[in-house]
Amino acid sequence: MSRFYLTTAIDYVNSRPHLGTAYEKVTADVIARYHRLRGVETHFLMGNDEHSQNVHRRALELGLDPIAYCDRMESEFRAVWRTLDVSFDDFIRTTEPRHRASVTRMLERIAERGDLYEGFYEGWYCVSCEAFKQEKDLVEGKCPVHHVEPKWLREKNHFFRLSNYRDALLSHFEAHPEFLQPEVRRNEIMRLLESGLEDISVSRSGQAWGIPMPQSPESVVYVWFDALINYASGVGYGTDETRFEAWWPADLHIVGKDITRFHSVFWPAMLMSAGVALPRQVFGHGWVHHRGERMSKTLGTTVDPLEAAERFGVDPLRLYFVKEIPYGQDGDFAYDRFEERYNVDLANNLGNLVSRVATMADKYRGGRLPATAGEPGRLPGAAEAVVGRYTEAMDRLALHEAAAAAFALVDAANEYITETEPWALARDPANADRLSQVLHETAEAVRIAAVLLSPVVPASADTVLARMGGPSATARRFDEATTWSTASERTVVLGPALWPRAEGGRLPGTHDRGEARAMTDSDSGKDAGESQPVPPAAAPAATPAPAADPRITFDAFMEIDLRVATVLAAEKVEKSRKLIKIEVDLGTERRTVVAGIAEAYAPEDLVGRTVVVVANLKPAKLMGIESNGMILAASLEGGIPALVRFDDPPPPPGTRVR
Repeated sequence: MSRFYLTTAIDYVNSRPHLGTAYEKVTADVIARYHRLRGVETHFLMGNDEHSQNVHRRALELGLDPIAYCDRMESEFRAVWRTLDVSFDDFIRTTEPRHRASVTRMLERIAERGDLYEGFYEGWYCVSCEAFKQEKDLVEGKCPVHHVEPKWLREKNHFFRLSNYRDALLSHFEAHPEFLQPEVRRNEIMRLLESGLEDISVSRSGQAWGIPMPQSPESVVYVWFDALINYASGVGYGTDETRFEAWWPADLHIVGKDITRFHSVFWPAMLMSAGVALPRQVFGHGWVHHRGERMSKTLGTTVDPLEAAERFGVDPLRLYFVKEIPYGQDGDFAYDRFEERYNVDLANNLGNLVSRVATMADKYRGGRLPATAGEPGRLPGAAEAVVGRYTEAMDRLALHEAAAAAFALVDAANEYITETEPWALARDPANADRLSQVLHETAEAVRIAAVLLSPVVPASADTVLARMGGPSATARRFDEATTWSTASERTVVLGPALWPRAEGGRLPGTHDRGEARAMTDSDSGKDAGESQPVPPAAAPAATPAPAADPRITFDAFMEIDLRVATVLAAEKVEKSRKLIKIEVDLGTERRTVVAGIAEAYAPEDLVGRTVVVVANLKPAKLMGIESNGMILAASLEGGIPALVRFDDPPPPPGTRVR
């Protein structure tokens, strides 16, 4: 069996993860899940970088021993990743004995090669980056990442002969154009290499928090040199050679674009010096901005990923990361855009499709769809094409294109329903086989789309697969799971709305939580991530009641929830001349509405028709039937009612009428 070893950057623990950090972990998780789905034995490594001076300082501020603070933060980080459904296989900490052993081993090998020497370092040092900066790298005298002035340092250090590896690195880049991606990152590093490399400091003097230098125990290993070695220590370098040989070299390092230099220049040079194979690929993803501003712990412009997930769910957030932001480019996060994508992609599109298929299967076939033998429609060909586009995109890490391909199959299934009109087929018993075929093929398209989306929205995909009568995405190999099959009977199951439509920044039945607060380490003396009490709002002052006014305010009007709906079934109400009992599809749910339109419409003429429903009307009983809504119609006083109509094609069920 082939193997795939994937890593992400390890994180400083001076504060809790922010949304930008979560973006990296979630997208890496999507890649890991995809390879597992393809039947590849996968090892996904994440972890924490604990030897930072920022971490040491934060611990002292809280009156904690550094290792006790790091233990606490490990629990915090693991809890966030667990909530976001990140399926890492190992979580490494740089304070672990296995990592210390690996660092010591690699430094010894580099020293044996003659690539370590002592000298004095003098230059600019950014405390937030924990990195030395050259004069040319500064922007108006400040770090371009954290916008703070670096400190001038002069100290005796050990140096790594990075300059010795310029030509070897250039040769590697030329021989392996895939080594650093996307192309814009590769071009940046190629220019850096062509301009020449300077030796780098790999130790810090006068510090006790860190791994002691084997050649000079009074100094500690520079945090970046220490941290990079985690990718090797995580699979046994220096501690378990059998395991190391099985998993190394790493297939893919996922890192932020601001640290590609460390991973594509420093790290491979270190490995060359130590006589260790280079990783196969480094991918430098873009930054996630919040309303146009980069998320940064240092800048205090972060968004809590758990708060974001609480708004509309973990899987919707994962989908936003993947589908909304082209992988490798910068992207933006805003709650209004998050809500829009949730409603469009999930509530109105995929969620509505699942509801429509399940409702019609239940209505017309009791949920049991027999095997089909007729000439297939266009969906099998569409599914095959989508699977091809999806795998091609995933293999080149175009995650956003892969997600779009999966949703193209969702669109094709929705269009197929519109074209074939199952509700019309259901009126004529002669079309029974054709109706079964249409329903079965549509359910199969939904099933395959769910398999393709399973790395992105794993929990939701399993729910969709269960409703469409298929096993979970991981129960079968990818090739088998994405092969079209309507040759056997399947049972489709009804269920509640997967993604109720959101309005006003919240889901039905929840309170508006407001915009996520920025998290900074200076919010108070409390530990980072500890929730702060929110003061209660002041009670409004009493005001006299206004005079009666027949007019309503705009806000009052907007409280009326008018929704587009499709009529699924209709029948006359016994002992009533005017009433018809109507079952409608509201996109995310099925409702019963009683309408006084029997004088104008026969029940069989209503099925498949698009109507407008007052969706937030309190239930009322008419002739013993509970009506959950009102269908809009117009008529003169005492005249025949006429239903509101739409131009073709009508908006999909669930669309709000304004």
